[in-house]
Amino acid sequence: MDYLKIFAPATVANVSCGFDSLGLAVDAIGDEMSFTRTTERGVKITNITGADLTYNIDKNVAGAVVKKILNESHADFGIELTIHKGFSPGSGLGSSAASAAGAAFGTNQLLGNIYSDLELTKFAMFGEEVACGSPIADNVSAAIYGGFILVRSYTPLEIIKLPVPSELRVVAIHPQIEVKTKDARDVLPTEITLKDAVSQWANVGGLISGLYTDNYKLISNSLVDIIVEPARKGLIPFFDEVKNSALNSGALGAGISGSGPTIFALCKSDEVANNVYKSIAESYKNTGIDFEMFISKVNPEGIKILEEK
Repeated sequence: MDYLKIFAPATVANVSCGFDSLGLAVDAIGDEMSFTRTTERGVKITNITGADLTYNIDKNVAGAVVKKILNESHADFGIELTIHKGFSPGSGLGSSAASAAGAAFGTNQLLGNIYSDLELTKFAMFGEEVACGSPIADNVSAAIYGGFILVRSYTPLEIIKLPVPSELRVVAIHPQIEVKTKDARDVLPTEITLKDAVSQWANVGGLISGLYTDNYKLISNSLVDIIVEPARKGLIPFFDEVKNSALNSGALGAGISGSGPTIFALCKSDEVANNVYKSIAESYKNTGIDFEMFISKVNPEGIKILEEK
């Protein structure tokens, strides 16, 4: 294979109760990236569209990941890379993760699939570290594995792919403001009570159980975050109004996607998702803040090959 074009999906991390440990991939939006094998070794980014990103290989998330994999695999070829960002950096939908995961996946394809999904996740985590200083796994593993994922352990890294109930839908609103990951982490509490800890990990267990048993009521009851959301929601204008409108329209639950500002809602069925979409849009239209929205199925396969030759 000398050429590959892929779709790397946006992702929702944390999913309310699972801070830094739960994530899911979406179908509706993502990045498109192309990889061309070259005889000259090294990495060159030839085109970036959709966002103003650096062409510096060591500072561009995708470029840094491609370079690392080529070096560690002792590849005898290079790669020319193009990136089209299908959604905004800083949205809380895993923009840097899509670039990092897509870079790892595409490079591995040109290498003949020598690395496992777990190894690709580790390479992509390096990209996340380049982007925000922390090698977080939830977004990148969701993009690579697809569906719902649980990061069961970081040391050693262990990723569990979870089942996705067939009627589950994602509605999301992205207010056109920026919330920096560092700022969103700085507001988090450094200590929590034992009572809150017990409640939070019980919700994680309940959510995972609900996914395995198609128990939408249990999923709904478990989409509760009593630790991170209260600390972060003040960074997102009209968060409570959006969440309440989603819940009142039948959403199973709603919360902050990643570090925000995107707010997601999980719904059972297309009909409910459409009602929630309309209700959220209505609640936000007079805020004076521009926004974008989408409805999506959970993407079961993650990164997709669009073209190869």
